[in-house]
Amino acid sequence: MTVGRVCNRDVVVTRAEDSLRSVAQLMREYHIGDVVVVEERDGATVPVGIVTDRDLVVEVIAAGVAPDALGVGDVMSFELVTAHEEDSLWDTLQRMRVNAVRRIPVVDGRGALVGLLTLDDLLELLAGELMDLARVAGRRHDRRPHPP
Repeated sequence: MTVGRVCNRDVVVTRAEDSLRSVAQLMREYHIGDVVVVEERDGATVPVGIVTDRDLVVEVIAAGVAPDALGVGDVMSFELVTAHEEDSLWDTLQRMRVNAVRRIPVVDGRGALVGLLTLDDLLELLAGELMDLARVAGRRHDRRPHPP
């Protein structure tokens, strides 16, 4: 199964020049913990960073910095790890583990943003698959002859 088949295609985005307050409002409005930072390149919306609720808390609020003193570009992650929509789920999961990321933007062949895959998405998918296997195992009939 590929990343493109299971990723969430409804991604909330922002720009590096936007305010942190606007990002926090987006997170609140959509009940999400991350916003992908994008820019336009050759007609494509390309992910260039990500801002998480943890970034806002740890890097801004806990550091005692006034949110209005910084923009999205000041706190977004710059070493963005992405997945291509044709990548396998297993390879992407390994990439997420190695890079210690819980969310990974999904891009097409041009590098344009097409979705977002989260660790929660993967856990939900894997839990469903395990439940299906458990149901199959529960229906298995022992085909060995019973002793008289």
